[in-house]
Amino acid sequence: MAELRHSSSLGARATSSPMKRDGDSSPLIPDNDLSDDRHSPKDRDRPPCSHFHHLCSFFTDDPRVSLHNSKISIFLVSLLILAGVISVFTILNKLNSPYLCKKDGIVLHCPHVKESASLWENPYSSTTSWKPCAERRDGAISDLPHENETNGYIFIHAEGGLNQQRIAICNAVAVAKIMNATLILPVLKQDQIWKDQTKFEDIFDVDHFIDYLKDDVRIVRDIPEWFTDKAELFSSIRRTVKNIPKYAPAQFYIDNVLPRVKEKKIMALKPFVDRLGYDNVPSEINKLRCRVNYHALKFLPDIEQMSDLLASRMRNRTGNSNPYMALHLRFEKGMVGLSFCDFVGTRDEKAIMAEYRKKEWPRRYKNGSHLWQLALQKRKEGRCPLEPGEVAVILRAMGYTKETQIYVASGQVYGGQNRMAPLRNMFPNLVRPLHSHVH
Repeated sequence: MAELRHSSSLGARATSSPMKRDGDSSPLIPDNDLSDDRHSPKDRDRPPCSHFHHLCSFFTDDPRVSLHNSKISIFLVSLLILAGVISVFTILNKLNSPYLCKKDGIVLHCPHVKESASLWENPYSSTTSWKPCAERRDGAISDLPHENETNGYIFIHAEGGLNQQRIAICNAVAVAKIMNATLILPVLKQDQIWKDQTKFEDIFDVDHFIDYLKDDVRIVRDIPEWFTDKAELFSSIRRTVKNIPKYAPAQFYIDNVLPRVKEKKIMALKPFVDRLGYDNVPSEINKLRCRVNYHALKFLPDIEQMSDLLASRMRNRTGNSNPYMALHLRFEKGMVGLSFCDFVGTRDEKAIMAEYRKKEWPRRYKNGSHLWQLALQKRKEGRCPLEPGEVAVILRAMGYTKETQIYVASGQVYGGQNRMAPLRNMFPNLVRPLHSHVH
Protein backbone atom coordinates (compact mmCIF):
# COMPACT_ATOMS: atom_id res chain seq x y z
CA MET A 1 0.00 0.00 0.00
CA ALA A 2 2.83 2.32 0.83
CA GLU A 3 4.46 1.51 -2.49
CA LEU A 4 1.24 2.29 -4.38
CA ARG A 5 0.97 5.74 -2.83
CA HIS A 6 4.58 6.33 -3.70
CA SER A 7 4.04 5.33 -7.32
CA SER A 8 0.99 7.53 -7.75
CA SER A 9 2.79 10.50 -6.35
CA LEU A 10 5.83 10.19 -8.63
CA GLY A 11 4.12 9.04 -11.81
CA ALA A 12 6.35 7.42 -14.43
CA ARG A 13 9.47 7.67 -12.29
CA ALA A 14 7.95 5.16 -9.89
CA THR A 15 8.65 2.18 -12.13
CA SER A 16 11.10 -0.33 -10.78
CA SER A 17 12.99 -1.08 -13.97
CA PRO A 18 15.28 1.44 -15.70
CA MET A 19 14.41 -0.12 -19.06
CA LYS A 20 10.70 0.65 -18.59
CA ARG A 21 11.22 4.30 -17.67
CA ASP A 22 11.79 5.36 -21.28
CA GLY A 23 9.29 3.08 -22.97
CA ASP A 24 6.24 2.97 -20.71
CA SER A 25 3.97 5.78 -19.78
CA SER A 26 2.31 6.09 -16.45
CA PRO A 27 -1.43 5.58 -16.43
CA LEU A 28 -1.66 8.38 -13.84
CA ILE A 29 -0.19 11.17 -16.09
CA PRO A 30 -1.88 12.49 -19.27
CA ASP A 31 -0.05 12.05 -22.56
CA ASN A 32 0.32 15.75 -23.17
CA ASP A 33 2.31 16.09 -19.97
CA LEU A 34 5.00 13.62 -20.98
CA SER A 35 8.54 14.74 -21.63
CA ASP A 36 9.72 15.94 -25.07
CA ASP A 37 11.52 12.70 -25.91
CA ARG A 38 8.18 10.94 -26.23
CA HIS A 39 6.87 13.32 -28.93
CA SER A 40 6.31 11.86 -32.35
CA PRO A 41 8.80 12.53 -35.15
CA LYS A 42 6.12 14.64 -36.81
CA ASP A 43 6.05 16.95 -33.81
CA ARG A 44 9.83 17.24 -33.85
CA ASP A 45 9.81 18.47 -37.46
CA ARG A 46 7.48 21.42 -36.72
CA PRO A 47 9.07 24.88 -36.98
CA PRO A 48 10.11 26.36 -33.61
CA CYS A 49 7.77 29.30 -34.12
CA SER A 50 4.77 26.96 -33.87
CA HIS A 51 5.41 26.60 -30.17
CA PHE A 52 5.39 30.41 -29.70
CA HIS A 53 2.51 31.40 -31.90
CA HIS A 54 1.70 34.67 -30.08
CA LEU A 55 5.30 35.87 -30.15
CA CYS A 56 5.86 34.98 -33.80
CA SER A 57 2.75 36.87 -34.83
CA PHE A 58 4.78 40.06 -34.49
CA PHE A 59 7.11 38.89 -37.26
CA THR A 60 4.52 37.64 -39.72
CA ASP A 61 4.41 38.76 -43.32
CA ASP A 62 0.71 39.60 -43.14
CA PRO A 63 0.53 43.39 -43.76
CA ARG A 64 -2.62 43.81 -41.67
CA VAL A 65 -1.09 42.09 -38.68
CA SER A 66 2.19 43.96 -39.13
CA LEU A 67 0.43 47.33 -39.11
CA HIS A 68 -1.42 46.47 -35.92
CA ASN A 69 1.73 45.22 -34.23
CA SER A 70 3.67 48.31 -35.31
CA LYS A 71 1.14 50.52 -33.53
CA ILE A 72 1.46 48.46 -30.38
CA SER A 73 5.26 48.57 -30.57
CA ILE A 74 5.28 52.35 -31.01
CA PHE A 75 2.96 52.74 -28.03
CA LEU A 76 5.13 50.52 -25.81
CA VAL A 77 8.32 52.30 -26.82
CA SER A 78 6.73 55.71 -26.17
CA LEU A 79 5.56 54.50 -22.77
CA LEU A 80 9.07 53.31 -21.88
CA ILE A 81 10.62 56.61 -22.98
CA LEU A 82 8.10 58.59 -20.91
CA ALA A 83 8.77 56.44 -17.84
CA GLY A 84 12.52 56.94 -18.29
CA VAL A 85 12.17 60.72 -18.53
CA ILE A 86 10.05 60.82 -15.39
CA SER A 87 12.54 58.64 -13.52
CA VAL A 88 15.49 60.82 -14.53
CA PHE A 89 13.61 63.98 -13.56
CA THR A 90 12.71 62.48 -10.17
CA ILE A 91 16.29 61.47 -9.47
CA LEU A 92 17.63 64.89 -10.42
CA ASN A 93 15.00 66.58 -8.31
CA LYS A 94 15.98 64.53 -5.28
CA LEU A 95 19.64 65.23 -5.83
CA ASN A 96 18.89 68.94 -5.84
CA SER A 97 16.70 68.83 -2.72
CA PRO A 98 17.74 71.50 -0.21
CA TYR A 99 17.95 68.99 2.63
CA LEU A 100 20.40 66.65 0.89
CA CYS A 101 23.94 67.71 1.69
CA LYS A 102 27.33 66.07 1.31
CA LYS A 103 29.56 65.80 4.33
CA ASP A 104 33.26 66.63 4.08
CA GLY A 105 34.70 66.00 7.51
CA ILE A 106 32.66 68.21 9.85
CA VAL A 107 31.63 70.57 7.03
CA LEU A 108 28.38 70.09 5.13
CA HIS A 109 28.23 71.13 1.47
CA CYS A 110 24.63 71.72 0.42
CA PRO A 111 23.47 72.25 -3.18
CA HIS A 112 22.33 75.70 -4.21
CA VAL A 113 18.55 75.77 -4.54
CA LYS A 114 16.39 78.71 -5.46
CA GLU A 115 14.23 79.63 -2.52
CA SER A 116 10.49 79.57 -3.01
CA ALA A 117 8.86 82.93 -2.42
CA SER A 118 5.91 81.22 -0.78
CA LEU A 119 8.07 80.37 2.25
CA TRP A 120 7.72 83.93 3.49
CA GLU A 121 4.12 84.50 2.44
CA ASN A 122 1.00 84.14 4.51
CA PRO A 123 -0.30 80.65 3.68
CA TYR A 124 -3.88 81.70 4.33
CA SER A 125 -4.77 84.56 2.03
CA SER A 126 -8.19 84.85 3.62
CA THR A 127 -6.65 86.00 6.89
CA THR A 128 -6.01 89.42 5.37
CA SER A 129 -9.71 90.14 5.72
CA TRP A 130 -9.94 88.92 9.31
CA LYS A 131 -10.56 91.43 12.06
CA PRO A 132 -9.51 91.07 15.72
CA CYS A 133 -12.44 89.94 17.82
CA ALA A 134 -10.71 90.51 21.16
CA GLU A 135 -10.01 94.22 20.94
CA ARG A 136 -11.60 96.36 23.61
CA ARG A 137 -14.63 98.18 22.32
CA ASP A 138 -14.51 101.94 22.72
CA GLY A 139 -17.33 103.30 24.84
CA ALA A 140 -18.14 99.91 26.34
CA ILE A 141 -19.76 100.00 29.77
CA SER A 142 -17.65 98.42 32.49
CA ASP A 143 -19.16 95.43 34.27
CA LEU A 144 -16.56 95.63 37.05
CA PRO A 145 -18.21 95.55 40.49
CA HIS A 146 -17.45 98.06 43.23
CA GLU A 147 -14.24 97.58 45.21
CA ASN A 148 -16.19 96.62 48.31
CA GLU A 149 -17.91 93.85 46.35
CA THR A 150 -14.73 92.02 45.40
CA ASN A 151 -14.52 88.43 46.59
CA GLY A 152 -10.91 88.80 47.68
CA TYR A 153 -7.36 89.08 46.38
CA ILE A 154 -5.29 86.57 44.47
CA PHE A 155 -1.53 86.56 44.05
CA ILE A 156 0.64 84.49 41.69
CA HIS A 157 4.29 83.97 40.85
CA ALA A 158 4.86 83.85 37.09
CA GLU A 159 7.40 81.05 36.62
CA GLY A 160 9.63 79.94 33.75
CA GLY A 161 10.96 81.99 30.87
CA LEU A 162 9.38 85.13 29.46
CA ASN A 163 6.94 83.19 27.27
CA GLN A 164 5.68 81.09 30.20
CA GLN A 165 5.47 84.20 32.35
CA ARG A 166 3.28 85.94 29.77
CA ILE A 167 0.94 82.97 29.70
CA ALA A 168 0.75 82.93 33.51
CA ILE A 169 -0.07 86.64 33.61
CA CYS A 170 -2.84 86.21 31.01
CA ASN A 171 -4.26 83.30 32.98
CA ALA A 172 -4.10 85.23 36.25
CA VAL A 173 -6.21 88.06 34.79
CA ALA A 174 -8.69 85.51 33.44
CA VAL A 175 -8.95 83.68 36.79
CA ALA A 176 -9.50 86.97 38.61
CA LYS A 177 -12.34 87.71 36.20
CA ILE A 178 -13.87 84.26 36.70
CA MET A 179 -13.90 84.61 40.50
CA ASN A 180 -14.65 88.36 40.60
CA ALA A 181 -11.43 88.82 42.55
CA THR A 182 -8.81 91.56 42.66
CA LEU A 183 -5.46 90.67 41.13
CA ILE A 184 -2.26 91.72 42.85
CA LEU A 185 0.37 92.60 40.26
CA PRO A 186 2.09 89.29 39.42
CA VAL A 187 5.69 88.73 40.47
CA LEU A 188 8.19 87.30 37.99
CA LYS A 189 9.71 84.43 39.91
CA GLN A 190 13.48 84.13 39.88
CA ASP A 191 14.29 81.22 37.61
CA GLN A 192 16.64 78.57 39.00
CA ILE A 193 18.50 78.48 35.68
CA TRP A 194 18.68 82.13 34.65
CA LYS A 195 18.99 83.58 38.18
CA ASP A 196 17.31 86.69 36.80
CA GLN A 197 16.19 89.41 39.22
CA THR A 198 14.03 91.23 36.62
CA LYS A 199 10.70 92.52 37.92
CA PHE A 200 7.37 93.05 36.16
CA GLU A 201 7.90 96.80 36.00
CA ASP A 202 11.36 96.31 34.45
CA ILE A 203 9.79 94.77 31.33
CA PHE A 204 6.17 95.87 31.02
CA ASP A 205 4.40 99.20 31.28
CA VAL A 206 2.50 98.79 34.57
CA ASP A 207 0.35 101.92 34.20
CA HIS A 208 -0.81 100.83 30.74
CA PHE A 209 -1.45 97.29 32.00
CA ILE A 210 -3.71 98.44 34.84
CA ASP A 211 -5.46 101.15 32.85
CA TYR A 212 -6.18 98.98 29.81
CA LEU A 213 -7.87 96.30 31.93
CA LYS A 214 -9.69 98.64 34.30
CA ASP A 215 -13.08 97.77 32.79
CA ASP A 216 -12.46 94.03 33.08
CA VAL A 217 -10.46 93.26 36.22
CA ARG A 218 -9.34 95.32 39.19
CA ILE A 219 -5.55 95.19 39.52
CA VAL A 220 -3.46 96.63 42.39
CA ARG A 221 0.28 97.14 42.47
CA ASP A 222 0.97 95.57 45.84
CA ILE A 223 -0.53 93.59 48.68
CA PRO A 224 -3.03 95.69 50.66
CA GLU A 225 -1.62 97.49 53.67
CA TRP A 226 -4.14 95.95 56.04
CA PHE A 227 -2.55 92.55 55.40
CA THR A 228 0.50 92.82 57.62
CA ASP A 229 2.02 89.34 57.38
CA LYS A 230 3.16 89.47 53.75
CA ALA A 231 5.76 86.76 54.31
CA GLU A 232 2.92 84.36 55.00
CA LEU A 233 1.96 84.30 51.34
CA PHE A 234 3.60 81.36 49.52
CA SER A 235 4.99 80.09 52.82
CA SER A 236 1.85 79.24 54.75
CA ILE A 237 -0.35 76.39 53.59
CA ARG A 238 -3.33 78.30 54.95
CA ARG A 239 -2.76 81.03 52.37
CA THR A 240 -1.85 78.89 49.37
CA VAL A 241 -3.98 76.89 46.93
CA LYS A 242 -1.82 74.04 45.67
CA ASN A 243 -4.25 71.51 44.27
CA ILE A 244 -5.09 73.23 40.97
CA PRO A 245 -4.73 70.72 38.10
CA LYS A 246 -3.22 71.62 34.76
CA TYR A 247 -5.63 73.16 32.23
CA ALA A 248 -8.36 73.33 34.86
CA PRO A 249 -11.83 74.46 33.72
CA ALA A 250 -13.40 77.69 34.88
CA GLN A 251 -15.84 75.76 37.04
CA PHE A 252 -12.98 74.30 39.08
CA TYR A 253 -12.03 77.78 40.29
CA ILE A 254 -15.64 78.61 41.15
CA ASP A 255 -16.16 75.38 43.10
CA ASN A 256 -12.78 74.91 44.79
CA VAL A 257 -10.75 78.13 44.85
CA LEU A 258 -13.37 80.84 45.24
CA PRO A 259 -14.63 79.59 48.65
CA ARG A 260 -11.12 79.79 50.09
CA VAL A 261 -10.56 83.25 48.62
CA LYS A 262 -13.79 84.46 50.25
CA GLU A 263 -12.76 82.94 53.54
CA LYS A 264 -9.15 84.14 53.74
CA LYS A 265 -9.54 87.33 51.63
CA ILE A 266 -6.03 86.90 50.20
CA MET A 267 -4.79 83.66 48.64
CA ALA A 268 -1.71 82.70 46.64
CA LEU A 269 -2.10 80.24 43.76
CA LYS A 270 0.89 77.91 43.49
CA PRO A 271 2.03 76.56 41.13
CA PHE A 272 0.41 78.52 38.34
CA VAL A 273 1.94 77.16 35.13
CA ASP A 274 -0.78 76.16 32.64
CA ARG A 275 -3.45 76.09 35.36
CA LEU A 276 -6.32 77.29 33.15
CA GLY A 277 -7.72 75.46 30.14
CA TYR A 278 -8.80 76.87 26.81
CA ASP A 279 -11.66 74.72 25.50
CA ASN A 280 -13.35 74.46 28.91
CA VAL A 281 -13.74 78.17 29.67
CA PRO A 282 -16.26 80.72 28.32
CA SER A 283 -15.35 82.42 25.05
CA GLU A 284 -15.38 85.83 26.75
CA ILE A 285 -12.60 84.65 29.07
CA ASN A 286 -10.49 83.58 26.11
CA LYS A 287 -11.07 86.95 24.47
CA LEU A 288 -9.94 88.60 27.67
CA ARG A 289 -6.74 86.56 27.61
CA CYS A 290 -6.12 87.75 24.05
CA ARG A 291 -6.55 91.36 25.12
CA VAL A 292 -4.06 90.85 27.92
CA ASN A 293 -1.48 89.21 25.68
CA TYR A 294 -1.69 91.48 22.65
CA HIS A 295 -2.81 94.78 24.13
CA ALA A 296 -2.41 95.08 27.90
CA LEU A 297 1.11 93.62 28.13
CA LYS A 298 3.14 96.35 26.49
CA PHE A 299 6.93 96.44 26.63
CA LEU A 300 8.69 99.49 27.96
CA PRO A 301 9.84 102.00 25.29
CA ASP A 302 13.52 101.09 25.74
CA ILE A 303 12.80 97.43 25.04
CA GLU A 304 10.67 98.23 21.99
CA GLN A 305 13.43 100.45 20.59
CA MET A 306 15.96 97.68 21.11
CA SER A 307 13.74 95.17 19.31
CA ASP A 308 13.18 97.55 16.40
CA LEU A 309 16.94 98.05 16.10
CA LEU A 310 17.60 94.30 16.12
CA ALA A 311 14.93 93.67 13.47
CA SER A 312 16.30 96.45 11.27
CA ARG A 313 19.85 95.13 11.47
CA MET A 314 18.77 91.58 10.68
CA ARG A 315 16.86 92.71 7.58
CA ASN A 316 19.77 94.80 6.29
CA ARG A 317 22.70 92.48 6.98
CA THR A 318 23.09 91.66 3.28
CA GLY A 319 22.43 95.18 2.02
CA ASN A 320 18.84 94.40 1.06
CA SER A 321 15.66 94.43 3.07
CA ASN A 322 15.44 90.66 3.37
CA PRO A 323 13.18 88.58 5.59
CA TYR A 324 14.77 86.69 8.44
CA MET A 325 13.89 83.97 10.91
CA ALA A 326 13.99 84.23 14.71
CA LEU A 327 14.76 80.77 16.04
CA HIS A 328 14.36 79.78 19.68
CA LEU A 329 16.23 76.50 20.03
CA ARG A 330 15.07 75.66 23.59
CA PHE A 331 18.27 73.69 24.09
CA GLU A 332 19.74 75.40 27.14
CA LYS A 333 21.19 73.39 29.99
CA GLY A 334 18.06 73.81 32.09
CA MET A 335 15.76 72.56 29.33
CA VAL A 336 18.00 69.59 28.57
CA GLY A 337 18.19 68.70 32.24
CA LEU A 338 14.46 69.09 32.87
CA SER A 339 13.58 66.96 29.84
CA PHE A 340 15.42 63.94 31.30
CA CYS A 341 16.21 62.91 27.72
CA ASP A 342 19.49 61.38 26.63
CA PHE A 343 21.64 63.21 24.08
CA VAL A 344 24.86 62.17 22.42
CA GLY A 345 27.87 63.34 24.41
CA THR A 346 31.04 62.27 26.15
CA ARG A 347 31.07 60.19 29.29
CA ASP A 348 32.12 63.23 31.32
CA GLU A 349 29.23 65.29 29.92
CA LYS A 350 26.73 62.60 30.86
CA ALA A 351 28.17 62.37 34.39
CA ILE A 352 27.98 66.14 34.86
CA MET A 353 24.38 66.23 33.58
CA ALA A 354 23.43 63.37 35.93
CA GLU A 355 24.80 65.31 38.92
CA TYR A 356 22.99 68.43 37.77
CA ARG A 357 19.66 66.60 37.50
CA LYS A 358 20.17 64.96 40.86
CA LYS A 359 20.71 68.37 42.46
CA GLU A 360 17.89 70.26 40.75
CA TRP A 361 15.21 67.56 40.56
CA PRO A 362 16.00 65.04 43.30
CA ARG A 363 12.48 63.57 43.43
CA ARG A 364 12.45 62.74 39.74
CA TYR A 365 16.05 61.61 39.69
CA LYS A 366 15.85 59.16 42.63
CA ASN A 367 18.84 56.89 42.06
CA GLY A 368 18.95 57.40 38.30
CA SER A 369 18.49 53.71 37.46
CA HIS A 370 15.17 54.22 35.69
CA LEU A 371 16.20 57.22 33.61
CA TRP A 372 17.79 55.42 30.65
CA GLN A 373 14.62 53.53 29.75
CA LEU A 374 12.59 56.70 30.30
CA ALA A 375 14.89 58.66 27.99
CA LEU A 376 14.52 56.09 25.20
CA GLN A 377 10.74 56.09 25.54
CA LYS A 378 10.52 59.88 25.41
CA ARG A 379 12.71 59.95 22.31
CA LYS A 380 10.42 57.50 20.51
CA GLU A 381 7.37 59.56 21.47
CA GLY A 382 8.94 62.81 20.22
CA ARG A 383 8.89 64.46 23.64
CA CYS A 384 12.53 65.56 23.73
CA PRO A 385 13.95 68.98 22.78
CA LEU A 386 15.32 69.06 19.25
CA GLU A 387 19.07 69.36 18.93
CA PRO A 388 20.38 72.21 16.73
CA GLY A 389 21.38 69.71 14.03
CA GLU A 390 17.87 68.23 14.00
CA VAL A 391 16.36 71.69 13.69
CA ALA A 392 18.66 72.38 10.73
CA VAL A 393 17.48 69.25 8.91
CA ILE A 394 13.83 70.21 9.45
CA LEU A 395 14.39 73.72 8.12
CA ARG A 396 16.17 72.29 5.07
CA ALA A 397 13.30 69.90 4.44
CA MET A 398 10.87 72.82 4.59
CA GLY A 399 12.79 74.48 1.77
CA TYR A 400 14.86 77.13 3.53
CA THR A 401 18.22 77.58 1.81
CA LYS A 402 21.63 78.16 3.33
CA GLU A 403 21.32 81.87 2.53
CA THR A 404 18.47 82.24 5.06
CA GLN A 405 19.11 84.83 7.75
CA ILE A 406 18.58 83.30 11.20
CA TYR A 407 18.63 85.08 14.54
CA VAL A 408 19.09 82.58 17.38
CA ALA A 409 16.86 83.93 20.14
CA SER A 410 17.95 81.74 23.02
CA GLY A 411 20.44 81.53 25.83
CA GLN A 412 23.66 79.58 25.96
CA VAL A 413 23.14 76.38 23.98
CA TYR A 414 24.03 73.22 25.88
CA GLY A 415 27.17 71.74 24.36
CA GLY A 416 28.48 75.06 23.04
CA GLN A 417 29.98 75.45 19.57
CA ASN A 418 30.28 71.70 18.97
CA ARG A 419 26.53 71.30 19.37
CA MET A 420 25.85 74.34 17.18
CA ALA A 421 28.22 73.25 14.38
CA PRO A 422 25.67 71.29 12.26
CA LEU A 423 23.20 74.20 12.32
CA ARG A 424 25.89 76.74 11.48
CA ASN A 425 27.26 74.59 8.64
CA MET A 426 23.85 74.29 7.00
CA PHE A 427 22.91 77.94 7.69
CA PRO A 428 26.08 80.06 7.80
CA ASN A 429 24.11 83.35 8.06
CA LEU A 430 23.52 82.71 11.74
CA VAL A 431 23.52 85.48 14.37
CA ARG A 432 23.72 84.90 18.11
CA PRO A 433 22.59 87.50 20.68
CA LEU A 434 26.12 87.85 22.06
CA HIS A 435 27.44 88.64 18.57
CA SER A 436 24.84 91.23 17.59
CA HIS A 437 26.82 94.18 19.10
CA VAL A 438 23.74 96.23 19.78
CA HIS A 439 24.36 99.26 21.99
